[in-house]
Amino acid sequence: MVDRSPLAPERSRKIAGGFAFIEHRFLQDGFLESLTHHELLLHFFLILAADRNGISFYSYDRICRLLDLCVDDYIVARNALIDKDLLAFDGHRFQVLSLPEKPVCPPIRLLKTQHDMMQRDPATIHRDLCDALGADPDDQRKTSR
Repeated sequence: MVDRSPLAPERSRKIAGGFAFIEHRFLQDGFLESLTHHELLLHFFLILAADRNGISFYSYDRICRLLDLCVDDYIVARNALIDKDLLAFDGHRFQVLSLPEKPVCPPIRLLKTQHDMMQRDPATIHRDLCDALGADPDDQRKTSR
């Protein structure tokens, strides 16, 4: 039997003032692992900022400043959370939505263009980083033989 008693009972969490919660299904049903770092950061922030209906009024510039996100990363994360059915947005207000039945994962996109390769192909990204740093991209392969 696992001992589930609090280690510091005088410090047990209680809802006081604000209203934020994360369903245990978020972890157990794979929602956590389905989000990128920026999506997770924005989602948790909006959960913390929301009222009991999931509504938040934070502006994008304040969110970016508080989370240390550039606008592009914020837009990508926001749009992904909308696409994954975790967030509603009307241009001014956010609503953190109840969890869908299962995580919504975007379909696998094939890499077709040079831009796709530069964005999502590990070998191309590795080569480009090595080029930018003046390193030999084949050094790792030579030493691992």
